Amino acid sequence: MKQTSVFEESDYTREVPLAEKVRPRNIKDICGQKKLIAADSPLSKMIEHDEFVSFILWGPPGTGKTTIAKLIKTNTSHNFHSFSAVFTKIAEVKELMKQAKLIHHQNKKTIVFVDEIHRFNKSQQDAFLPYVESGAIILIGATTENPSFEIIPALLSRCHVFVLEILSEEQLQIILTRALQSIHKRLTIDNDSLAFLAHKAGGDARKALNDLELVCQHMEIGDHIKIDNIKNSLNKRSLFYDKRGEEHFNLISAFQKSIRGSDTQGALYWLARMLEAGEDPLYITRRLVRIATEDIGLADPQAIIQAVAIKEAVHFLGMPEANTALSQLTIYLSTAPKSNSVETAYLAAKKDALNTSHLKVPLAIRNAPTKLMKDLGYNKHYKYSHDFENHYRYQKYFPDSMTEKDYYVPSQFGFEKEINKRLQWWVKLKKRQMVNNKNNTDEN
Repeated sequence: MKQTSVFEESDYTREVPLAEKVRPRNIKDICGQKKLIAADSPLSKMIEHDEFVSFILWGPPGTGKTTIAKLIKTNTSHNFHSFSAVFTKIAEVKELMKQAKLIHHQNKKTIVFVDEIHRFNKSQQDAFLPYVESGAIILIGATTENPSFEIIPALLSRCHVFVLEILSEEQLQIILTRALQSIHKRLTIDNDSLAFLAHKAGGDARKALNDLELVCQHMEIGDHIKIDNIKNSLNKRSLFYDKRGEEHFNLISAFQKSIRGSDTQGALYWLARMLEAGEDPLYITRRLVRIATEDIGLADPQAIIQAVAIKEAVHFLGMPEANTALSQLTIYLSTAPKSNSVETAYLAAKKDALNTSHLKVPLAIRNAPTKLMKDLGYNKHYKYSHDFENHYRYQKYFPDSMTEKDYYVPSQFGFEKEINKRLQWWVKLKKRQMVNNKNNTDEN
């Protein structure tokens, strides 16, 4: 039997899953989205007045996106069609769009609910655009991914975005307590066990209800659910982590910011979160190499050496043995003195480079491999540093028409204190020679 709707149930379905059985039938019964479903909220008003504009429901799994769509289907007078982007072919979408266009000519609107809309690629999403623009359809999309990254800009600009928050453990406990009454075994559960079950769900109401249902299958009428019953019934929960989506970037951001903030313990926590969820260790290593230059740089020149050495160790060991190597580097970088002077210097030089790329290299420091180039003055008057006292002779290395700049300013931390001493020594020689050059010019 072909399932054309994500809400459709097979004729032979006898047992309704607990998550479906206890799904809210009224918007006021939705738990955990107080701001979104408030009486004066845009979403509530749309449902109340049956007047809709296209919108995207964005939130983690099990927070109420499908429930909201079902409530709209139940209460609307408009034509309502729904499907999953995972199973639906683009030909089916186009056929539905044609039907919606015909109905629109009769002054009727069609609401189209697309579950996991981020699974549609750019060309598939483009298929909706003319129909949304013309008003033939009202598009409601549900996604766990950041719409800014996963929905094409033209479509996103025509949709409101409603954000659903991850459910707290307290809210999950309320949902679980209500659901337990729908299981006809007269079961009871203590607060610690309820909290444990809510904690394992990771903010996902559907998972919490599925877990409760599984636990209850192993219980007898009148039993009391304990933590041991839950542990024995459930397998180890997979960590919530999407290596393609926003959470991937959120965790690596938290990791880098913890190292930059010299919080070793926090950095180790985020490292463990990523590794245990299956993140590619080489991806983490690449970020650590970058951190060694971006956030530490010459404040500790050993940082990049450590980072490259750990890169080799990760290649050689692989996971899970590489976890200690990555931990070692995380600890080293977290505790190292911090400086962004290298990055700041490059960004300043980059800005000037982009604005002055038309300026020519001074003749004195040009390459002169041919006689013609030498005759044109290339490399003429170049001062070979090693021929002079202190192996230094001042000459201008910037373009002739450009003022000399100071891009790199060392910090006062770590090895950069020594680098600052070296810089000041060269600056002193430069100033002295510039004074001598000026005096010689005046005498002539």
